[in-house]
Amino acid sequence: MKKYIPLLGLSLCFCLFIYVFYRTEKTLVNQLFIALFSHETYSYLKTAVRSFLPLPDFLVYSLPEGLWIFCITVTSSFFYLEIRNRKWSLVLVPILMAVIMEVFQFLHFTNGRFDIIDLVFSFVFWLLALFSTQTNIGKEPVFRSLNSKTVYCMGSYIIVFLAHVSY
Repeated sequence: MKKYIPLLGLSLCFCLFIYVFYRTEKTLVNQLFIALFSHETYSYLKTAVRSFLPLPDFLVYSLPEGLWIFCITVTSSFFYLEIRNRKWSLVLVPILMAVIMEVFQFLHFTNGRFDIIDLVFSFVFWLLALFSTQTNIGKEPVFRSLNSKTVYCMGSYIIVFLAHVSY
């Protein structure tokens, strides 16, 4: 997993940048930013960055989801979940999460707007992560021990949760 950390870090930093400066202040990560600094500082920086670096909508609204799916797929690829003596690879969880989130948005069960482009980005980045992490190294159970790989895996899911919009 160590060889993926720079790429994962860069991907997550790009997502953070997009969310802090281009998305609604109602996301949990932006609420944290505002609590740490101030609403005035947040608004000033957001306005300055957006005027200096305007970004197209697909970068703002679809690419971060694809990058998150990439990150959680990479970190999940080393683990399985054992239920009733059956091993389920965690590598399936990210794409299932993406599909379920979009379906819930379509049905208005959650905040957000259904977007097929989000699903395309998610699927492409999921496949990219899946093919780049294929290995002969055995997977381990995700909850058996706490080590750096499990911390990275759980941390990547927590970071995705911080992108949730609160109302």
